[in-house]
Amino acid sequence: MITWMQRHKKWLIITIWISTIAFIGAGFVGWGQYKYGDKAGAVAKVGDIEISVGELQKEYSNLYARYNQMFQGNFDTEKAKQFGLQKQALQQLLQKALILNLAQSYDLIVSDEELFKAIESQKAFYKDGHFDKNIYKQVLSQNRMSIKEYETALRKELLIQKVFTLLPVKASQNEKNIINTLISIADKLNYKVLTPDDIKVTVDDKELQKFWENIKEQFKTEVLYSIRYIKQTVIHKDYDETKLTQYYNDNKTHFKAKDGKILPFEEAKQSVIAELDAKATKDKALRSYIAFKKGKLDANTTVSQATLSASHNQFGEEAYKKISSLSKAKPFSKPVAVDGVYYIFELVSLTPAQTKSFEEAKAEVTPLYVEQLKKQKLLELAKTSLKNFQGTQTDFITLADAQKITLLTPQEASEFLQNLFMSDKKTNFIPLKDGKIVLYSIMEQKLLNKTNDKNNAITNVKGSLFNEGLLKTLQNKYQTEIFMKGL
Repeated sequence: MITWMQRHKKWLIITIWISTIAFIGAGFVGWGQYKYGDKAGAVAKVGDIEISVGELQKEYSNLYARYNQMFQGNFDTEKAKQFGLQKQALQQLLQKALILNLAQSYDLIVSDEELFKAIESQKAFYKDGHFDKNIYKQVLSQNRMSIKEYETALRKELLIQKVFTLLPVKASQNEKNIINTLISIADKLNYKVLTPDDIKVTVDDKELQKFWENIKEQFKTEVLYSIRYIKQTVIHKDYDETKLTQYYNDNKTHFKAKDGKILPFEEAKQSVIAELDAKATKDKALRSYIAFKKGKLDANTTVSQATLSASHNQFGEEAYKKISSLSKAKPFSKPVAVDGVYYIFELVSLTPAQTKSFEEAKAEVTPLYVEQLKKQKLLELAKTSLKNFQGTQTDFITLADAQKITLLTPQEASEFLQNLFMSDKKTNFIPLKDGKIVLYSIMEQKLLNKTNDKNNAITNVKGSLFNEGLLKTLQNKYQTEIFMKGL
């Protein structure tokens, strides 16, 4: 399942559009390090629909929770990177935005009545068997969502669901007959699996350099930022009881227990002091920022220097995002918080990215070259081995018998059989998406007396093809802009 998802993650999208509160109870998971462009309020825009940072965070958190469930709690951020969860989350949002544009073009809406009906159906908001408005507010508050934010997201999901309800995909009787025939065909095979591990290659520097010449623009040095900065550490003050009590009374909702109840003053006192210290620290940092801009810093203020890039950045992603947005016209950044400490940056100079020399890029290029060379030689081996290969023989197998192809994983076997039963050649080879090649020869064939009782296979295939075609059409119709670098 996981291999299949890795291979098909691009289209692991329109399976369940309405997972409106799947993230509730799962918590929020940071999605790693991103580099943002100039659009601070949105990470992408599709047609007239903008995708916010918050939407991306929630989509990522949703995906993370689902994978974590499949891995029985053994999923972590490293696996999330390997699975490309960042790209999956963004891709899902981009595709949803395409459907929302389509809905907007036909003036489709979700009425307040439809919205409230959907909210009232969510068991997470029930108390004593009935929808409870206070529970509704409490659950959203515990998950750091406002009512407006949740209802806006839910309205979008309902609108997407409505679009697909208006575009039903059904199987005709002829199509059902075709499927019944297809699943009744059984082949007895002789097959052999070739893998890239079967190929040994020697890297020739001259050939490697030719390969690099064609793709060298892909290998660039990082942008370097030369900066000056000042640091504002946390300020600790003594506050009298009156000040503490007044701040607590004005900001009670900041101080809650795990169950959502407001803590009494004595239990919240240390948190109140911490908030007041954080506020005083930020105020001092803002004053230092103004003085830094005007060249009027106190003589005792230490101004440090550093050179950083995306991979060598001691200040964290938020600070890097701020620094990378600076320019000669606007060289100063407002205070950026890093673990409670505020930094104010000044851009001194910028060294743009440049194409690496062959020697600089060699370590990155070599694996790509080896991979391509292995593919080439494996294909040549498949062609020369086809006539006289000695393989493994099977019993009669159908499209549904992936488990009988024992030399492949279930996912690989399923991919192989799908291609096999689409082929009109008795002897041939089939390349798989993971790089393996399967040689096969059909020794015998017969038609079984077998029918598809559920009759949903063709509907699923048609639905998948329809969704893919629809999205491609919408991609051509609505412009997609991504303001997030690195994805």
